[in-house]
Amino acid sequence: MPDVPSVPQGDLRPPGKRRRVAEMLLTLLTAALASLLLQQFAFAQTEVRNISMQTTLTEGERLVENKLAYVFGNPQRGDIVIIYGPESPLRLVKRVIGLPGDRLDFRDGTVYLNEDALTEPYAKGATFPEGLRLPFTVPEGTVFVMGDNREHSEDSRDLGPIRMSSLEGKIVFRLWPLGKAGPLD
Repeated sequence: MPDVPSVPQGDLRPPGKRRRVAEMLLTLLTAALASLLLQQFAFAQTEVRNISMQTTLTEGERLVENKLAYVFGNPQRGDIVIIYGPESPLRLVKRVIGLPGDRLDFRDGTVYLNEDALTEPYAKGATFPEGLRLPFTVPEGTVFVMGDNREHSEDSRDLGPIRMSSLEGKIVFRLWPLGKAGPLD
């Protein structure tokens, strides 16, 4: 039988304490960095701080925002969004009512979208135009947003149409209170 060269075997001794600690620290650092990146660029947690979205959302509720929702898609009517941009120096939570090209009108406390009365089971109170000149056509590159608590909301009736670039993200989940936790429509 010919001599077969031996293949060196790896060191089978358990790794030293320093190596285990270094691996653990690297794993923790990687996990922390991944979490930070996800929170910064993909998902964020926010707290409701006013009454403009009652009864859908109430003050103190904790929400999850999908920050990539409008990077890969367009807003839809009914989306609950966070606005942060030149139209508002504060982060606001509102509902998308009108998309580019939509024609809005308000009559007798009701919203009309493209001549049809909107069915809005989420809306609280009557909807009046405030300072908005009617009928209003939503310009390209913008959306029209309103709070669900129509009589107590600073929204597109005051701020004007909201640029798509000012949509920070879409609210997708309620974390708190636990009894109401779950996806939001």
